[in-house]
Amino acid sequence: MAVFFPGFTESKITVSSEDGPIEIAYFIGGSGPPLLLLHGFPQTKAIWSQVAPELAKLFTVVAADLRGYGASSKPHGKKDHSTYSKRAMAADQHSLMKVLGFNQFFLLGHDRGGRVSHRLALDFPESVLRLMVLDISPTLTMYEKTTMAFAKGYWHWFFLIQPEPVPETMIGANPEYWLKNHMGRHAGTVIFSAERWAEYLASASSPQCMHAMCEDYRAAASIDLIHDRSDRAEGKHLKMPLKVLWGEHGLVNQCFKPLDDWQGVSTSVTGRSVPSGHYIPEEIPELLIDEAKEFFR
Repeated sequence: MAVFFPGFTESKITVSSEDGPIEIAYFIGGSGPPLLLLHGFPQTKAIWSQVAPELAKLFTVVAADLRGYGASSKPHGKKDHSTYSKRAMAADQHSLMKVLGFNQFFLLGHDRGGRVSHRLALDFPESVLRLMVLDISPTLTMYEKTTMAFAKGYWHWFFLIQPEPVPETMIGANPEYWLKNHMGRHAGTVIFSAERWAEYLASASSPQCMHAMCEDYRAAASIDLIHDRSDRAEGKHLKMPLKVLWGEHGLVNQCFKPLDDWQGVSTSVTGRSVPSGHYIPEEIPELLIDEAKEFFR
């Protein structure tokens, strides 16, 4: 993994949780205000390899693996899927930053990492100074506004939530075939370096990791919606500045209105579409670096 983050320090920290001790793997580098980067599915912290070194010139950058992903712990999911609720996954990352000495920090999340970031900012609003999310609308909004076009394009949302071990077994029969068809079905796989692709394939080929990733989606379709609906009933909104970027060639742009959607859960949101598909940190890293520098400075 050192190849992804030259000059960074690689480590793990054990945090406490309702599911027992959880090891969170991370890289840290740079100097300045702390900035936590959270990756999406089915990836790892390696997605930030083209972004983190440049941001480290201005910030103390922490790129972490989510619970269940990469080199972090992968506990088996409970029947209610709470092990991989965004609340549990967000608490891991909040604890990581506190152990590192950062009581307040900036936060940038892509895909599933954006959903964890959303929950982290809701549950620990005093800690998140500014929040940026990439190529998502809020989970509850996306489920409630699901159309045929979205269901066909994001079919994995509905496949991965099937009961254990159905998706785990089917993906496990040929992880590379599945990964190529999932990550490459829109723009091909040329945007992923050989090193990053090997990292993602290793995760998809791990039964423990694949189970965890399925549980992440099962939680999103169950316990996460309970938490989100509770927030909505209480009128709970994000109060810190929020910026959302989404790919103009992606399905989120085709099926949703991200800026409007986030305005429904935030009091201070800006954003725009950018010339990419879903994988913004790997398709247009230079643009993302500029956007992050401007927003977080």
